[in-house]
Amino acid sequence: MNDTTANEKATEARMPAMYIGHGAPPLLDDALWTNQLAEWSASIPVPKEILMVSAHWEAAPLALSATGEATPLIYDFWGFEDKFYKMTYKTPDASALAKKVSSVIPDNYSLHQHPSRGLDHGSWVPLKVLYPDASIPVLQLSLPTLDPEELLKLGTRLRPLRDEGVLIIGSGFMTHGLPFLRDFSPNAAAPGWSSDFDAWAKAALSAGDLDELMKFKSAPGMPYAHPTSEHFAPLFVTLGAAQDPGQSPETVIDGFYWGLAKRSIQVA
Repeated sequence: MNDTTANEKATEARMPAMYIGHGAPPLLDDALWTNQLAEWSASIPVPKEILMVSAHWEAAPLALSATGEATPLIYDFWGFEDKFYKMTYKTPDASALAKKVSSVIPDNYSLHQHPSRGLDHGSWVPLKVLYPDASIPVLQLSLPTLDPEELLKLGTRLRPLRDEGVLIIGSGFMTHGLPFLRDFSPNAAAPGWSSDFDAWAKAALSAGDLDELMKFKSAPGMPYAHPTSEHFAPLFVTLGAAQDPGQSPETVIDGFYWGLAKRSIQVA
């Protein structure tokens, strides 16, 4: 069987859904993280298309990024090396994916097609490792709300796309208390609030306890772990897209970077 046929067969399978810690651009230079992401993508079927839900795009009504070829990148960060501002990720036209997304969104739920919005770093940084050749159409879907219950419903609406070869990725970070960090070295010890929140999330995810996860604002380590909740919010889209949102997901990546929890999961 040649490679093309193998890939075509692979994309006929139901795709999983992911929640990944995308971190900052310097993670592209972190050998451990890049190896973990590369091994992850190699372990699942090759997707036909990818739908990203990033912490860095909050917009209501619900919106999709531009569909054209070579979608531009958004360099929504500052203070890093020049090379990160020159990176590209030229994906194919994603018009067909836009139609698929539109087909699963109810008529009474507004969906705006943005003509020029590119991919922010919550999308393109991990994608450059997961699928470095940029050969798969990609769209980014906005976070229309930070309400966990509504995001679970959104994930449920998106779930049928998985049977059409679409890889759904929620992109955030399991802890994101940047204002409270003092050590920005890759192997910095995790502050107590970061390790406490991560341990709580691990237990709640292992138990498939959606009710507990939705009460994250009173979890150990809060509010330091998430002074604002946009990096935790994509988790609920991923869980909603699971065949059984109450089933324990698989933890694929754990540990810490800059003391922040990298915990990343895959749902069946």
